[in-house]
Amino acid sequence: MTNEVDIAPPIVGHGAVRLSAVEIDSFNVEAKDDEGFLGDRANKGAFRDILDDWRKRVSAGGKDPLGKVDTYEISRKELDETFASGDAQAAGLIQGAIEDFAKELSQVIRRFMKLKAWQETERLVIGGGFRESRIGELAIGRTAVLLKAAEVKIETIPIRNHPDEAGLIGAIHLAPSWIFKAHDAILAVDIGGTNIRAGVVELNLKKAKDLSKAGVWESELWRHADEKVSREDAVGRLVEMLEDLITRAEKEKLKLAPFIGIGCPGIIQPDGSIERGAQNLPGNWESSKFNLPALLRDAIPKISKEETHVVMHNDAVVQGLSEVPFMQDVERWGIFTIGTGLGNARFTNRHNDD
Repeated sequence: MTNEVDIAPPIVGHGAVRLSAVEIDSFNVEAKDDEGFLGDRANKGAFRDILDDWRKRVSAGGKDPLGKVDTYEISRKELDETFASGDAQAAGLIQGAIEDFAKELSQVIRRFMKLKAWQETERLVIGGGFRESRIGELAIGRTAVLLKAAEVKIETIPIRNHPDEAGLIGAIHLAPSWIFKAHDAILAVDIGGTNIRAGVVELNLKKAKDLSKAGVWESELWRHADEKVSREDAVGRLVEMLEDLITRAEKEKLKLAPFIGIGCPGIIQPDGSIERGAQNLPGNWESSKFNLPALLRDAIPKISKEETHVVMHNDAVVQGLSEVPFMQDVERWGIFTIGTGLGNARFTNRHNDD
């Protein structure tokens, strides 16, 4: 593969602000206050910091209910189990962390709603890895209660699909609906600082024309953070994953649209390059000479005997797009993805009569 490939323009611009269903008013905002970046107060690391602070305070007056294990080594599953059925004091300690995190998250939401692009937001969906756990769900619920009590007019809800699947399903809304005619599914990619996931998203248009029944048919996960790999190795591995999924879909007589939708961290430029925000990916993905969509199209020039189109957007945007069919009762809505950082995007629904 080469790093510079001449390609035809994509059917939709990479990082586009206007899609078939929505206008993207804002994404990847790096808002700050006197204490620093707002996102640093409402991500997975912030919750662990809060939990660790609670443990230090409790252990200063006696035994730590969570034992001697390092706060940052406790898995989400272990925390969930301890909170649900473990020692009462341990559960109480975790409850304290949930409460404090919810207060921080509610304050961050209120600050975002003062931003010009986020004003009049009616509903906020919370996704990302933090939402996967029961503790995360409770923190989201508590945040919603705090906002209501403060009479902040925004509905806060967990993302409908599992965050891992939402990051793939949202890719179907990067393409205009005509590309799906006579096809059953598309290929989608969700790139993160820890994992790269590729999958086949089944459209299920016969069940619902609005794509509300779309779902992940098959997916593959590669945890690149566990390996010392170069940027080129990462691209090569992704191509292998996509080629394997194409083969499996063909064996099952599943007709793939000639389209690959990608969610990737950072500010995505119209030419498919990444301006900034990809620092956690293997190698330098922010080089002007690196163009992932072009490389994928070069490696997989055709799907179902038709020319391959590749569209890439910010990963929080793509995860948010999975909610499009379920947001038709509001005009303006947004998403926070709580993970290593705080991804964010704000949308306005389009009335497609123009």
